[in-house]
This record gives sequence, structure tokens and C-alpha cells, in this order.
Amino acid sequence: MTKAVPDLVTFGETMALFLPQEYKSIENAPTLDVSFGGAESNVAIGVARLGASAGWFGALGDDPFGRAIMKRIRGEGVDVSRASLISDAPTGMMFREMVAGKLAVHYFRKHSAASQMQPDQLDLDYIRGCKILHISGITPALSKNCRETIFAVVAAAKEAGVRISFDPNLRLKLWTIEEAREVVLPLAEQADYFLPGWDELRLLYNNDDFDGVKAELSKLSAISIIKGVGDTTVVLENGQAAEVPFYPVDRVIDTVGAGDAFCSGFLAGLLKGMSVLEAVRLGSISGALVVQMRGDWEALPDWASVERRLSDKGWVER
Repeated sequence: MTKAVPDLVTFGETMALFLPQEYKSIENAPTLDVSFGGAESNVAIGVARLGASAGWFGALGDDPFGRAIMKRIRGEGVDVSRASLISDAPTGMMFREMVAGKLAVHYFRKHSAASQMQPDQLDLDYIRGCKILHISGITPALSKNCRETIFAVVAAAKEAGVRISFDPNLRLKLWTIEEAREVVLPLAEQADYFLPGWDELRLLYNNDDFDGVKAELSKLSAISIIKGVGDTTVVLENGQAAEVPFYPVDRVIDTVGAGDAFCSGFLAGLLKGMSVLEAVRLGSISGALVVQMRGDWEALPDWASVERRLSDKGWVER
């Protein structure tokens, strides 16, 4: 019997992650913690923790890092049946530290297994069978063939009537803003849900005027979910804007992973039958919970945690 396709499918590069303890610099840290991170696998884990079915695929090196990552993602209840371990290319790596109070990320992902993904390696029936395909702008930044792969995935999804969620997730260490515009903006035109941050939109449209950017977004068929407009998320649908305030945070520990947590909450909300505004509120709660702990995906909440806050029930400490 063929295993059912998860409701959400996503794909991209997941890397081994190394970071010093207690926010030391890498140069002065005696040891490094080892984890993993990748925008798309973070989203898949978040969706699974919130009670919806999720699948992630991509290429990892057939090395200790790749094998460990595959096991951990699978262990979070995410379907990895279409992911692969490649013997002739390594798992990408990233090192993260704080430098003068600011986040610094160092990538070692050139010629990684994920950067070698090809369109002819895709299981298109798997993509056509899901309800929502989630993609990010990181994957096409990895290589020319990854760019071709993401457009092939989008074409297959649209052909089957699958809804497409797109987070541009700009990484200007991987490509220039000019290169990004040539790919990200056409992908936004294909999306049903476009999930940019306001800072990303200012770069993509080379415009600091919100009304001007809003006019550009109104040309898209997508519902645009604009994160970080002041202390709100702005939902733009059919030319009409609605604001959803950020969920309050007691103490910010680590902002890494907040955007992925927001996306996972939003997408899980849609899969649970929520309206767009309700799903955005769920995304806001998920993002708020993540920034109060450390880690790319470790702090992603489960359904009980967000449901308590959706219903405004208090936290019982003891």
C-alpha cells in the first residue's frame, strides 16, 4: 500500500549547525554544540508538532551529519521518504556566533549535496498529492540546477491545484539582491501565500514607502502576509489590508527560527481549517514562543502550548 502524501510538503537544504555555548565567539569557545538547521525542515517540524502532517525532502551527504539529520527530522514525525543521502557530496555546514551583540553566520555549503539537486530527481506525484507546497528563496540561491528544480516543483504543484506558500527568506551571502529579484519576484507571482518580511520587501522592490510596496503586492494573485511592519503582521488580500498585532513576548532569548516558526504556525492553521487571519495569529504565537528559547527548531511549540494561548488560558507554573 502506498503511503499517503502528507498535507504539507517542503524541500530544501538542511545543514549541520555548530554554535558555541553561552554566546561566546567561535574563536574563543573551547567546545561547540552540534545541531542542525534549515528553513524548510524547521517549518516541517513545526507543522508536525502542531498536529498536521508534513513531509520534507532534500539531499544530505551520506556522512555522520547527514545521517544524524535524517534521523532527527524523522523522529519529529516528519515524512522523509523522499529525502536522499548522497555518497559523493557532503552535508552543508553552518557556524553561528554572536559578534559585538549581532548574529554572525558562517556557511560551508558550496558543492554540498543539497546544491546538486536536479529536476529529474523529483517525485512529482508526491508533490502533486499534498495540499500545500511550502518553498523558500534559499533553495534557488544554492545553484543553477536548484533554481531549475524549484521551478519544476512549482509547475507540478500548480498543475495539480496544490496551494503554494512562499517565504523569500533572503540570504544575501548566497546571492546579490539583483540576482534574487530575478528569481524571487517570479516565484511570488506563482504563490498563493507570499510570506515576506517588511525588510525583505524594501530590498526586493527597492522602495521604502509602504504604500508603494503595497501597490506592487496588490498586483499579485497571492495573499501577502507581511511580517514586521512595526509591531504587526499585515495581511494583504484583494487590495485590502488587515493588521494582526504581534503576540507579546516576556523575554527575547534568540530570534533565529522565528520566521520559520511563524510560517509553520500559519500553515498548520490553514491545514486545520482556520481563516487566514486566525492562521496568522497562530503563526504569531508560534514565533513568540520560539524567540524565548534558544535553537533553530528545538523551541518550536506543540499544539497544547499554542492552544492555551489561543484561548487565553493562563500558564500554571506550580
